[in-house]
Amino acid sequence: MRELLIATRNKGKFREIEAYLKDLGLRMLDLDALGEEMGVSEDGKTYRENALKKAKEVAKRTGKLTLADDSGLEVEALGGIPGVRSARFAGEGASDEENNRKLLDLLKDFPLEERKAVFRCVMALVDPQGGWEEVVEGSVEGIILDRPRGTQGFGYDPVFLIPELGKTLAELPLEVKNSISHRGKALKAVKDILRSRLLSGRGAAG
Repeated sequence: MRELLIATRNKGKFREIEAYLKDLGLRMLDLDALGEEMGVSEDGKTYRENALKKAKEVAKRTGKLTLADDSGLEVEALGGIPGVRSARFAGEGASDEENNRKLLDLLKDFPLEERKAVFRCVMALVDPQGGWEEVVEGSVEGIILDRPRGTQGFGYDPVFLIPELGKTLAELPLEVKNSISHRGKALKAVKDILRSRLLSGRGAAG
């Protein structure tokens, strides 16, 4: 069975990716499963730079087919921040709660109609054996609420409202979230690439 290394230690992110790609017949691992330090400095200026750098470095070190992503929240009223620094918005090592608290504090004087935001995700696939790389993107628009809602998901999910559904990403079942989210849209493209490059002729379902 071919292995796919998901270059993350974020269990919530790994769970979403694994659920979306589970029917491809790949054995999926996260960085913790390697039992060694695989830290990559995410110092790029764009999501694409960070995702591709992470995928390339991890694939080179491990020799494994590697999927890496970089994603972020862009709030229109704040000029697009936190952007590429979304995971570190409240400082290095900040928790999801600390990042959300800082965001809500910055937006406390803005009415709901001025709290538009976009979640973006860029995913990079690198195959050191096949010698190829692919980069895909996904995005979803929403509104930042004034307080968290829901217990599913991670990151900024509890404050990111999907207006058409009247629910935050943290209030949606995983299968629903994966069908509409920024990461879900990028994963759809990833699944198509994996089927085309690795699984053609093997009758993968789904």
